[in-house]
Parts: sequence; structure tokens; C-alpha cells
Amino acid sequence: MRKTILIWCLLLAAAAFVPPTFAQDTPRPTETAKAPEPPTHYYHLEIVVQELGADGKTTNSRSYTTTVSTDSREAQSSIRVGSRIPIATGTISKEGESNQALLNTQFQYIDVGVKIDAERTREIGRQLSIGLSADVSSVASATDPALHQPVVRQNKWSAVVLIAVGKPTVVFTSDSLDSKGSMQLLVTATLIQ
Repeated sequence: MRKTILIWCLLLAAAAFVPPTFAQDTPRPTETAKAPEPPTHYYHLEIVVQELGADGKTTNSRSYTTTVSTDSREAQSSIRVGSRIPIATGTISKEGESNQALLNTQFQYIDVGVKIDAERTREIGRQLSIGLSADVSSVASATDPALHQPVVRQNKWSAVVLIAVGKPTVVFTSDSLDSKGSMQLLVTATLIQ
């Protein structure tokens, strides 16, 4: 029994002098290297607004061009073409020096035309992803001769579109409200070398 106690004491003494061991920590990875940003490319966009008749043939076409970049820090590209149309909102009468009422017509102006915005352009394979919004408005021809205020027709679209580089792509289309025709927006992207 003495031998057993002596062996236990020696084992405890040996255990007291052995330095503690801990599980190894996994080494902290050094800062992971950021993936290099893809190179910036510039594209020429040709945007065509087409009005189509009931037979599907083009009756009117307007073209607009701009340049976009795949650099995420670049601002959006905008196209604005239009007119300001005056709309009479009321009249004010004032007494003149000769006691005749002078009428001053008050006007409010509305913008009609084309507004196109392209943003968040990026390459996906051989295609181009673009956040595109378009607003096409015009003054409709008067059908009621007694109506003196203009009627404004408006088409608005907004979406992220995917277009093939080098090929005209119809990205938006809608029927006309006042005829059996329609309107569509085509986009062609060409890489600038």
C-alpha cells in the first residue's frame, strides 16, 4: 500500500511540474485580399422610341444616344428632351384707369417630351444589365373642339433590363390609349474601344 501511495504522490508531483497545454488556436487569417474590381468599360447606347400602327409598322421613330460606364462609382446617364406647354389655370381681373376690367390669364406649365435614365450598368457575360427608366409624353390631338385644354398622353417604364451587346433589343412596349397602335423602346449597346 505504501508503494501505491508513493506512486500516486510521484505522479501528482510530476503533473504539477508539467506546463499546461491548451488546444491550439486556429491562426487568424490575414486580411483577406479583396477581389480585384473588373476593368471599367464604356458603352454607347442608342435608344429608339418607336410608335407603331395597328398593322405593327413603324409610324414614327425618334433616336437618342448616350454613353454609360460599368464603373459603380459613375453617376447615371440622363437624357432630357421636351417642351413646356402652358395651360391656362384662371384669370384675374383688375380695374384699369378707364374703369375697364383688364384680364390677366394665369398659366401653369407642364413638361412633355422624353426623359430617359440609365444607371447601375454592369456586364454579365456578353450581356449588359442596366437600370433603365423612360418617360415619354406628348400632347394628344384635340378630338373635342370645345375643349381648349390639352390632353397629355404618357408612357412610363422602369426596370432592370438585360440586353445583348451589339443587338437591338426591345426592352419596353405598351399599347396606345387612343388608337390600336403601340409604342416600344429599343436599346442597342456597343462597346467603345
